[in-house]
Amino acid sequence: MTDPLANSGLVVVDKPQGMSSHDVVARLRRFFGTRRVGHAGTLDPMATGVLVAGIERGTKFLAHMVADTKAYEATVFLGAATSTDDAEGERGELADATAIQAITEAEIEAEIARLRGPIMQRPAAVSAIKINGKRAYQRVREGEAVEIPPRPVTIERFDVLAQRRCSDHIELDVVVECSSGTYIRSLARDLGEALGVGGHLTALRRTAVGAFELQDALTLEELEQHPALSVSLDQALIRCYPVLEVSEQEAADLAMGKWLAPRGLRGVHAAVAPDGRAVALIKEQGKRLATVFVARPSTL
Repeated sequence: MTDPLANSGLVVVDKPQGMSSHDVVARLRRFFGTRRVGHAGTLDPMATGVLVAGIERGTKFLAHMVADTKAYEATVFLGAATSTDDAEGERGELADATAIQAITEAEIEAEIARLRGPIMQRPAAVSAIKINGKRAYQRVREGEAVEIPPRPVTIERFDVLAQRRCSDHIELDVVVECSSGTYIRSLARDLGEALGVGGHLTALRRTAVGAFELQDALTLEELEQHPALSVSLDQALIRCYPVLEVSEQEAADLAMGKWLAPRGLRGVHAAVAPDGRAVALIKEQGKRLATVFVARPSTL
């Protein structure tokens, strides 16, 4: 019997610079011959690296990856701010060279330390966040002054890997591990503001999205030649969540959206049938073990 989910799953793309996430989705639709393609977490055109896309029913799973942590390698320019907090925006005046030269490594580390952990971050005005139904960047393009309220994010790691000093600016190569929803260019902006010289992002590469890393990623050229899933939908659920093995009858019940008796589980688990297929994501809610997402509904 043919598996109805044989063509459903995730594709991990190494996004090239200069393309939007929407551009990548358009390419994948052509490569895989389907309109049912989506992505988990936008990457700016300037950025490269891990972009996780869902194919067919894999698109339904993407919403359950939103809370995952992400990792980046980036270059921060200290010495000038830009209108977009990255290199694509209009750059303001360079800071005074004396001010740049006066900044010590200890001061940089102290200000970075203040940006680690749970913080309230103000997203860049030119972002995809919706304000009253319209993207912030669209409002900026139309001449509106946009101020997005700060939102909670968590910065697990923010470390300097290398530092280059010039007479009028400092460049920092950094690594960041953070919660979903974090803007790395906002970290660059805030670091520059804290040091009194302005700052923006000049390079960004996403190295991981949750359980998926660069080693899993394929280029668009590779996918055009050999369009194939990186992981099936079954593999995606098992890779992203702890597994709970269930009986054939329990799997059938979950496929119909029924709930099971509680088992003392904490958090979301992937319910896996005896044949190895992941039926659903489940979570204890009160006195029942209920489905959060049904990967293999009985209606397929």
